[in-house]
Amino acid sequence: MEQINNRLTDKQKDFFNNLSIYIDKPIYFYGSIIRMDYIPGKSDIDIDIFTDNELSTIHMLCNYLGLNKYDFGKSVFKIKSKMVYGYKGKYEDKTKDINIEMAIYNTKYKDIILQEHIYPLSLPFYVSIALVIIKNLYYNLGFISNDMYKKCKQLLMNEGGEVKFIVEYN
Repeated sequence: MEQINNRLTDKQKDFFNNLSIYIDKPIYFYGSIIRMDYIPGKSDIDIDIFTDNELSTIHMLCNYLGLNKYDFGKSVFKIKSKMVYGYKGKYEDKTKDINIEMAIYNTKYKDIILQEHIYPLSLPFYVSIALVIIKNLYYNLGFISNDMYKKCKQLLMNEGGEVKFIVEYN
């Protein structure tokens, strides 16, 4: 957590703390915020929320963040041949430098999701370096398109393997 706290601004720390208090659930960070390829002000911040009632938690998130329930799409995440179901949504507040992608899952999936999200911490060094280069080419230099950025990132993160994550929009 110390690594994440060093990367978040005070406004971001306050935002996530207040959000966690409001929904009465811990927030788990994953993705680039815990790896070396996070670019402050550019990268989104990925979070997991685990709950016994996903729809109630989504309702609370909508109320707190001013979102609509349709801003959350159903998701399926394949982990080691097990299908994990949940919801994904995005929220942005430029005044607080907040750009988050939220994943809401039932508590029964907590262990398998957290185990999967620990894997990126052990990415091969060359993948980590390639992610930093790709992100700088996209975010800072504008040399590659959004589509090319997503394809390169997916290829690097899945190491050429099958796609593990599918989002179904309502």
